[in-house]
Amino acid sequence: MKWSWGLGRVGGIELRVHATFLILLAWLALTYYREAGTAAAAVSGVAFTLALFASVVLHELGHALVARRFGVPTRDITLLPIGGVARLEYIPDKPKQELAIALAGPAVTLGIALVLAGLLRLFGIPLATAATTGSRNTPLSAAPFLAQLVWVNVTLLVFNLLPAFPMDGGRVLRAALALRGDYARATETAARVGRAFALLFGIVGLMYNPLLVLIALFVWLGAASEAGALQEHTALSGVTVDRVMVRDVDTLAPTETLDDALHHVLAGFQHDFPVVESGRVVGVLTRSALLAGLGRHGATSTVEASMDRSFRAATPGELVERALARLRECRCQTAPVVSDGRLCGVLSAENVAEFVMIGAALRTSASHGSRQSAGD
Repeated sequence: MKWSWGLGRVGGIELRVHATFLILLAWLALTYYREAGTAAAAVSGVAFTLALFASVVLHELGHALVARRFGVPTRDITLLPIGGVARLEYIPDKPKQELAIALAGPAVTLGIALVLAGLLRLFGIPLATAATTGSRNTPLSAAPFLAQLVWVNVTLLVFNLLPAFPMDGGRVLRAALALRGDYARATETAARVGRAFALLFGIVGLMYNPLLVLIALFVWLGAASEAGALQEHTALSGVTVDRVMVRDVDTLAPTETLDDALHHVLAGFQHDFPVVESGRVVGVLTRSALLAGLGRHGATSTVEASMDRSFRAATPGELVERALARLRECRCQTAPVVSDGRLCGVLSAENVAEFVMIGAALRTSASHGSRQSAGD
């Protein structure tokens, strides 16, 4: 993820923090300082936020470790102002596995709340001490630290189990529906429920709390993202690269100039070019690299000076979904398709998107046709 830095590895999984999370910490420190007027209050508020996000990391690790048990790797866990995001390589098609992965995070959060509540009881601190946390007359730093942490974890648990994407409750709902029916229909139903919650949050937020409007937008986008991911998975399931790749491809030689590459761009629709030497792909000249090279070296510089040598390649027989995942991982738009070191074509994100849209249009047409036949 852009603007994020690695903090280390936990359980073999990379932990990252986004720049906006650091901005959140600075804003919270200022808020606590203004409430209480002391540096100690600011430090206490930031410490509480870090403890809360430690709980979030454990929550995401719950997802990741159960996913690992089913053979699903986790790319990383990134801390954002809205919480943590565990990026799984893919969501398993088996509903029982998705259900177990989705419930693992809330189960960890529940365990944290119970352990903290047990510690409070051991120390003789009543949970009700933090009931007034967040009121205008009571600074957040005034309530006992552990009591606050219990209540916030319980709140996050309840909110996260709402049956709306992208919360875990939405995935639980989808998996539960898929146990008794079609996975695609289960996703569509869960996405509709998510959009309904988003509308509810938006209406309530406009009347009472603007923060709920932001949450509504987050939930709406999450539901739309899941629906889009389903459409893509349905269209690409079992499809190999050779069905989607572009075979008629212009190539460049390392010794050609950027001016030659510019002529290729202006003469056609291709933006990224495999660089071929002695019949083998040695690099890729992307449009962004071409523009950067023109600015730094001029039009007479060679393609070799600006091309990307660490490109991601695909093979004709591999699944498009796997090749597309590699493209997204490196934020690339194009991958040369290579067999025995020889160029066969190019797989582009744009071409894959067109394939998905065509598939969706054909399925819609077939659905309409079947409904008309049933009506006749």
